[in-house]
Amino acid sequence: MFRLIPVIDLKGGRVVHARRGARDTYAPIRSSLAPGAQPVGIAAALLQLHPFETLYLADIDAIQRQGDNLGAIEAIHAAFPAVELWVDAGIADVAGYSAWQTEHLGRAVIGTECMPDAALIELLHSDDHASVPVLSLDFGATGPLGSPEPFDHPEAWPQDVIVMTLTRVGSGAGPDATTLAATIGRAGSRRVYAAGGIRGTDDLALVRRLGAAGALVASSLHDGRLGAADLGRIAASAAPDR
Repeated sequence: MFRLIPVIDLKGGRVVHARRGARDTYAPIRSSLAPGAQPVGIAAALLQLHPFETLYLADIDAIQRQGDNLGAIEAIHAAFPAVELWVDAGIADVAGYSAWQTEHLGRAVIGTECMPDAALIELLHSDDHASVPVLSLDFGATGPLGSPEPFDHPEAWPQDVIVMTLTRVGSGAGPDATTLAATIGRAGSRRVYAAGGIRGTDDLALVRRLGAAGALVASSLHDGRLGAADLGRIAASAAPDR
């Protein structure tokens, strides 16, 4: 099934509007779906728009090593316990991953920009599927971010892989189809998700044709380019898993 996963970026206890990876400039979100930038309120508005099964939470402060938004993440989990959370909390080593697992708040997302160590990379293809994190292959203006090891060894990728082009996030520039297609071509049977630049139904149709298992979306939900009717049609037409 083609999955749409809304993104909630958290900074300073509020939801912010991510733009092109320039995190120091992220401002509180202004959404057509809900007033304010309170995390539970934004999550509730997204789930009222469409019964999404998964939410992606990016803890910007934790990724930048400037604190964390654990309280906001806990509040979202408590308010919507049936919704699966994928959480990027800047985890870079096994100790950090183990500490996250004790919180029981959702699946960890391991982003290459955080330079995960070799032991954590090894964990990505563990046989314990219940605890295997999601891998985010992060790309910037000049190409891959972080150590080349995760990019060079697709055989070590877990079942769920995100292609995150940070310079496309919130840009209105469309998805990075070239990088996405190249990654899907190396991924085998793994599920690959597009992230960054999704503007509406045409972009979703494009990444789906390329073989993506789904897409992470944010701006197009909050500004109305993807509405409830669009989301319903996409859900109704979703193909079975590859």
